[in-house]
Amino acid sequence: MNSMFRALKVFNYRLWVAGAFVSNIGTWMQRVAQDWLVLTVLTHNSGTAAGITTGLQFLPIIFLGPYAGVLGDRVNKRKLLLVTQMGMGFCALLLGILVVTGTVQLWHVYVLAFLLGVASAFDAPSRQAFVSEVVAKEDVPNAVALNSASFNLARLAGPGIAGLVIALVGTGPAFLLNAASFAAVIFSLWRMRVSELAPVVRVPRAKGQIREGLVYIRQRPDLLMIMVLVFMVGTFGMNFQITNALMATTVFHLGPGEYGLLGSVMAIGTLAAALLAARRKNMRMLYIVGGALAFGVTVGIAALMPSYFWYAVALVPVGLASLTFMNACNTTVQLTTDSAMRGRVLAVYMVVLQGGTPIGAPLVGWMATEFGARWSLWLGAIVAIGSGLVALAMMNRRNNVRLRDQIRDLHPLSMLPGIRRSGG
Repeated sequence: MNSMFRALKVFNYRLWVAGAFVSNIGTWMQRVAQDWLVLTVLTHNSGTAAGITTGLQFLPIIFLGPYAGVLGDRVNKRKLLLVTQMGMGFCALLLGILVVTGTVQLWHVYVLAFLLGVASAFDAPSRQAFVSEVVAKEDVPNAVALNSASFNLARLAGPGIAGLVIALVGTGPAFLLNAASFAAVIFSLWRMRVSELAPVVRVPRAKGQIREGLVYIRQRPDLLMIMVLVFMVGTFGMNFQITNALMATTVFHLGPGEYGLLGSVMAIGTLAAALLAARRKNMRMLYIVGGALAFGVTVGIAALMPSYFWYAVALVPVGLASLTFMNACNTTVQLTTDSAMRGRVLAVYMVVLQGGTPIGAPLVGWMATEFGARWSLWLGAIVAIGSGLVALAMMNRRNNVRLRDQIRDLHPLSMLPGIRRSGG
């Protein structure tokens, strides 16, 4: 048990993860409330409008992500995060006021989603890299996993609370509660013991720093493979705030409470995966490839479920597979990247992870609207399985290992800590 929570022995990390937990509950509330507002108040179950909203929220990272990574390598990350967190809180506050006063229109949601994306584009790479300044290098895998556990523990509570709030008083208060939740993470950053942080050497301003980061990644086949897999799986498979909303409303004909519950149920799987990852001291590429393949298979199974209950049950292994994949990617990138390049590499990582959403979210929303929500799930399943198999074949060629042996190593039990399969 101590090994699972060893990063919590650091005061600054305890403060950071506590503040992030409160803020993450608010973030999940806003995700549910925003989709519900667009789907049921401002449109008539338009998956396209919901997809555009999500796409606009992630569009800025495509253009600003690389520069945000350079900025994170140049400046004090803690101070930068204070600014970005206040900016995101202001966007939530303004949207909440517009909804509560009854003046909100669809274009307001579009604009504020875009502005939230701008703040998030500068926040994400520095927030990811900041972990390496709060804990020692040997505790980074554990800290990354506990971050995921905190995020997904909040995911257990946030959607359910959002569904209850929406059912009782509407979407406006959900946005206002999210705005208030940013105070927790801002307080945690302000109260940190600065003398106990281990900031990396800041990179001086110079020309070509973005290009340096791209060249660094291009010279690393393992990083390139991770980037491609994250883009494919993230763009076409991880659009559950849209697909779950449409499954709940158009397939099962249920309300906001049931929609919010789907996010909480899925978080059972992601939380379990995060806690399992917290026990690992290293990562292998097979966790990444195996996670992508398992994600595709479980999503495909979820798309076949005949009722709301069985669909919710199927989301538990989906969450387990998705978090195993994402945590392995995140940890591998952080641990294998030079500290002077970490901000830029993580910025590119966030670009490929979130930057595909402006493409994938409208496409998935359109497909769900035109052909049914189940087809949007099958799209993600097919892409994830296909990408995982291509990555597996590339690993086979590079390592001169038989494909049959690699597939055998991807047995689900071999991905759990402390379990080794016998030969034969």
